[in-house]
Amino acid sequence: MRLKKEFIGEAMGTFILVLFGCGSVAVSILFEAFSGLFQIAIIWGIGVTLAIYLTRHISCAHLNPAVSLSMAVSSRMKWAKLPIYLFAQFFGAFLAGLILYVFFAPSIENYEQVNAITRGAPESIQTAKMFGEYYSIPGNSAMVSMPLAMATEAFGTFILVLLIFALTEGCNVGKPHDNIAPLFIGLTVTAIICLIAPLTQAGINPARDFGPRLVALLFGWGKAAFPDNHGGFLFVYILSPLIGGVIAAAFFTKVLEPAMNTANRKCCEK
Repeated sequence: MRLKKEFIGEAMGTFILVLFGCGSVAVSILFEAFSGLFQIAIIWGIGVTLAIYLTRHISCAHLNPAVSLSMAVSSRMKWAKLPIYLFAQFFGAFLAGLILYVFFAPSIENYEQVNAITRGAPESIQTAKMFGEYYSIPGNSAMVSMPLAMATEAFGTFILVLLIFALTEGCNVGKPHDNIAPLFIGLTVTAIICLIAPLTQAGINPARDFGPRLVALLFGWGKAAFPDNHGGFLFVYILSPLIGGVIAAAFFTKVLEPAMNTANRKCCEK
């Protein structure tokens, strides 16, 4: 029963996160609803915040395979729970991508007709990016190699996981109250997106990328959904966030947590 509750929590939380986040990207592309990156980023942050509030007492609201792996690596979660967490997160993200496609399918088709885009052709990345992320987009002024994209995604996830630990662990006496910690985690996501989205669209979550990207593959985007023949999708948006999360967990556990505990003891000394 406990694992069933955790599956529900992770699937539902990731669904909400991706629904709001990818939805903001979709309406920006299709309807030019936003005037800048910050507006999309803040909606992602709101989605993360609401998802955490909804599910943190059900499954601790990891909502990200990189977070779940970092919790297991740092002994904050049993390894036996990891598969159910990962499956739930990918399922929730896929379901959100599917719902978004159902809602926006007529608008996507109209956008393709108006802009002479053939779905599945290289130029259809312009619509596919409302589902998955891309570090190399035709016509984009940013010059991003695969190694740079990998480093960017790993670094962004490192910052995210590090701050999740710092904002929730009891050893940090400066952390916010538990009631508002989700808000600061959401703002962390917003800030990270503002920083790295021009380079990689700021995946920092393998489930958020793969679930909706699979929806694009199933509904006709074909090679445009997975355009990199050299493993870029796997290395940049799956492997790199996992590595960044693990490094953050190790850094917090081995460096920051002992320093915080030492500081706490010294502050109590008279």
